[in-house]
Amino acid sequence: MSTPQLERLREHCHQLRLYQIENELTARLEQAAKKEVSYADFLDELLATEVGAKTHKHHQMRMAMARFPFQKTFETFDFKFQPSIDPKLIRELATGRYMESGDNVLFLGPPGVGKSHLAVALGMKACEQGIRTLFVTATALITTLGKALAEGRLEERIKLLTQPQLLIIDEIGYLPIDRQGANLFFQLVSRRYERGSIIITSDQSLGAWGEVFGDTVIASAILDRLLHHSITINIKGESFRLKEKLKAGLLNKTKLEDQPTT
Repeated sequence: MSTPQLERLREHCHQLRLYQIENELTARLEQAAKKEVSYADFLDELLATEVGAKTHKHHQMRMAMARFPFQKTFETFDFKFQPSIDPKLIRELATGRYMESGDNVLFLGPPGVGKSHLAVALGMKACEQGIRTLFVTATALITTLGKALAEGRLEERIKLLTQPQLLIIDEIGYLPIDRQGANLFFQLVSRRYERGSIIITSDQSLGAWGEVFGDTVIASAILDRLLHHSITINIKGESFRLKEKLKAGLLNKTKLEDQPTT
């Protein structure tokens, strides 16, 4: 193949934004000539390369936009250590079908039982499935909404938080939320109601949310919208973090068992 023709082909690829094909064109042409592959097979392999590159790029972009604090998968979750969790239910959630109807998922349980791990794993699965996802802690979310309110940009901020099809809010109840924060949180939940799914993790039972939000009426209104279409998973196992410390010999199991429960 003449050099001018090769350059024209590369330019066509560039204009069409087929950047992976553009980069591999020379090598692919040489391989095709040696193997004497058919035109259809050559085109099939070439386009598959481009599709694969674009799929990977878009997935990486969604992962970056999601702002996960860490990357955790279901494969690394120890279901045997947490027998209160039904693996079948988690596998069903991993399909992403709950998002088709805007269902929410609530992970409830004491600290360290894997709530955030499962929430992030679901978020990563959503990114794989082409779903726009955003992870945020409850504290950061309330702070962001409060700042937007003070700057007269609340509507703009809520619109942005409504755009992701999946919003993950971590650690509800870790810190108390004042009345203004509770109202702002209610506005966000109301705006996303039946439009996009929310995954929430909380170490507080739903009955304690009145104290978390400082107002039982607002808490009831929030829960009314969250629970209308939802899957609630109560985790009653032990802390993974304590398990690892015990394994490493950093904690004495006898002393740990003697500690008073709260």
